[in-house]
Amino acid sequence: MTETDSPLPLAGVRIADLSRVLAGPYATMLLADMGAEVVKVEQPGRGDDTRAWGPPWAGSSGEAAYFLSVNRNKRSLAVDLKDPDGLAAVQELCARSDVVVQNFRPGVAERLGLGYPAVSARNPAVVYCSVSGFGPEHEPPTRPGFDIVVQAESGLMASTGPAEGPASKVGVAVTDVLTGLNAAVGILGALMRARATGQGGQVDVSLINSSLSGLVNLTQQALVTGTEPARAGNAHTTIVPYQAFPTSDGEIVVAAGNDGLYQRLCRALERPDLAEDPRYATNPGRVAHREELVGEIGATLRTRPAEHWLALLVEAGVPVGRVRGVLDALRSSDAAGDDVLRTVEHPTAGLIEQVRAGFRLKGSPAPMTAPPLLGQHSREVLTELDLAPDMIEAMVGRGAAQQADLPPHRPKHEGKHRP
Repeated sequence: MTETDSPLPLAGVRIADLSRVLAGPYATMLLADMGAEVVKVEQPGRGDDTRAWGPPWAGSSGEAAYFLSVNRNKRSLAVDLKDPDGLAAVQELCARSDVVVQNFRPGVAERLGLGYPAVSARNPAVVYCSVSGFGPEHEPPTRPGFDIVVQAESGLMASTGPAEGPASKVGVAVTDVLTGLNAAVGILGALMRARATGQGGQVDVSLINSSLSGLVNLTQQALVTGTEPARAGNAHTTIVPYQAFPTSDGEIVVAAGNDGLYQRLCRALERPDLAEDPRYATNPGRVAHREELVGEIGATLRTRPAEHWLALLVEAGVPVGRVRGVLDALRSSDAAGDDVLRTVEHPTAGLIEQVRAGFRLKGSPAPMTAPPLLGQHSREVLTELDLAPDMIEAMVGRGAAQQADLPPHRPKHEGKHRP
């Protein structure tokens, strides 16, 4: 640690992660990025569902890219919750943890003695986060909720896609991602209170509420007007010009979000006629005359290639961007100095690149360890929970716990993949 480094804010915080798939694991990964110690509890022989969600796979060992994306900086404890010793070990882990995160079906955690009443009875300061599709009060209470279902139910799908085309889902499981972010925020707030008062509490987070909240201006628009917001495709319902435009060799997005930016855009495009036209002087006017204005701007942009307009509009201070593929976006952002990529040594997949979280903690060293193998840390964690060595070996022997066999040691590499 250098003189300018400071400890990560969640150093010393232990999290028992009983969640799987995306929302819960994404939340715990963000907390691990801030220094929390995360123990990921998994089922022997199977593990998190996303371990099997491929292709694509990384390395010859077949590590699912999906699992790798949300499970770095964690340790894996693989124990069978149907085995009395395995269940007792996880109950002990929860009792010794600052935070518990779970997304069991309703009633399962309570039946296992892993619900909030049982955990808080032994650990009053615990922050207990439950992640679900539709929330604890939603009827029917057992309704499962995957991202695409919630995109449909929340109105997100209806607001996405071409104006004259069908409703479309977003290309990533965004309701899960929003739920993970909400879970992390709720946990941090409850953890601050627990540290101040000694009393923990429950945090309930659902995909449906995260999606409804995440629709922000569209939900408020619907409430104000009493009507369904119209789809606008790659445009904006209430700002013009704020959309994708074709150039002579590709698409760019122009976001002139106020009158001043619109004037800059007109000057950069050498279209003083559009700047002086009273129909387009204000945003409401531009919205009212959307079709004519967009047609004029589009005709000008189609005369030159994307890179020409990008350079010109960036220099003019107009928000603009190229429509990129995912790999192109990663490489371009990293090359531009965003420091988005890290390379870590995975036990079986070798060197893999990882995308850092969207926040940076200045002055704190950012941890980056590879996502764990299934049961990679089982003996280690069970020993920390004070289980006797012979009991641990008996559990491994009968399949109540799984310990991953690591390949021969190879030199560790951590940091940037490219200079």
